[in-house]
Amino acid sequence: MPVRLGDDIDDFCIKCKRVMNHLVVSILGDAPAKVRCKTCYSDHDFRHEQAPPPKEKKPPVPKVLAALPSVDVLDEVVTEEAQEL
Repeated sequence: MPVRLGDDIDDFCIKCKRVMNHLVVSILGDAPAKVRCKTCYSDHDFRHEQAPPPKEKKPPVPKVLAALPSVDVLDEVVTEEAQEL
């Protein structure tokens, strides 16, 4: 059965971040092109119930701090510079 304007369809909502009920707003060929979420009323392209790929996560702060030189190394550098003066 072809999809018509105003039909209810399930799709992944970008704003709600889950599969929700949507209304078909635009059709391209025989497939829905744009849909409107019935919960938050945002319009977006039809995603075929597929969530967008996950974003790359940044490393947590402890790993970043572990990569920095220790306080002892910094003390040695400061001491060497003080001796040169």
